[in-house]
Amino acid sequence: MGHLKEKGVPSLILERASCTAALWRTKTYDRLQLHLPKRFCELPLLPFPDHFPTYPSKEQFIAYLDDYASRFRLAPAFNRTVVGAEFDGSVQAWRVKAAGPKGHREEYISKWLIVASGENAEEHVPVFEGSGEFAGKIIHTSSYKSGEAFKGKSVLVVGCGNSGMEVCLDLCNYDAKPSIVVRDSVHVLPKEMLGRSTFGLSMWLLKWLPISLVDQFLLLVSHLMLGNTAKYGLLRPKLGPLQLKNLTGKTPVLDVGTLPKIRKGDIKVYSGIKRLRCDGVEFVDGKVESFDAIILATGYRSNALTWLKGTDMFHRDGYPSKPYPEGWKGKQGLYAVGFTRRGLLGASHDARKITEDIEKQWKANYN
Repeated sequence: MGHLKEKGVPSLILERASCTAALWRTKTYDRLQLHLPKRFCELPLLPFPDHFPTYPSKEQFIAYLDDYASRFRLAPAFNRTVVGAEFDGSVQAWRVKAAGPKGHREEYISKWLIVASGENAEEHVPVFEGSGEFAGKIIHTSSYKSGEAFKGKSVLVVGCGNSGMEVCLDLCNYDAKPSIVVRDSVHVLPKEMLGRSTFGLSMWLLKWLPISLVDQFLLLVSHLMLGNTAKYGLLRPKLGPLQLKNLTGKTPVLDVGTLPKIRKGDIKVYSGIKRLRCDGVEFVDGKVESFDAIILATGYRSNALTWLKGTDMFHRDGYPSKPYPEGWKGKQGLYAVGFTRRGLLGASHDARKITEDIEKQWKANYN
């Protein structure tokens, strides 16, 4: 939207929350930092302040987003939940219906529609057999703030992505007794290697080497720095970390201190869940353990197809049908941003392409 403002294209943001950066403000844990260096997480036209550290904190990132909204005079229409959007051929425009404040229904008509609800629109909450029997607390990481509330308790974290691993570390730091479910193979890499961020080093190497060789390099250095992660129940996929990311969107875990805790036995690793019991969990390997609480680090998902109708731009999973980097443009003035599985770097790519495309049409037809 900052790009469109700069180009003089009139636009309106419909936001279901009551504030900017709602996901970061309300659904992230206290110790969260960017896992990638700030230069890879910048929005178009505004770099991070020089005095920010390489990996800005949650509070610093929120301040950056607030500054962005202020700098480009973005004024979203808050508390507007889009409930339907469909192209109207009779007027050659998109009709967007939203539930406004106090549930009032509103309708907007626009030449272009940018779907920016993204990959994290709704929590993914798996249903386990016996969920109703478990006597302890079950929460999603979107409700987790810190391990303080779990001090001294036995906690099972379900999901071994970056959030799940970091929540386990946080629980350890508050003297809880965490365990983690690792159902699938996972690549764990050092956050930094050879004095540089692993991500930044990877991007630099890809300028000169094929992705398969970069993957081999990353795995070699990771083995030297972290050892054989399979010994601790963290089996590596057959595909290298970058190839797997490109093919499936699955992000490697950048270790922030969790792996040493697993090595020491402070964090136990379990296989998939078979069912929940009154006081614990039965795992697929037959083990049964007691837990006081379960934290679901099971991620988020797109909800685009619950309200966007009459288009083949999206798969049934709520992601664009065309793979990155072509998924940003649909038909009849429909666009998508934030569905690349490549974080802010991917979103920035989409935003630039969308702005250029709309600007051309704006100049050709309205100037």
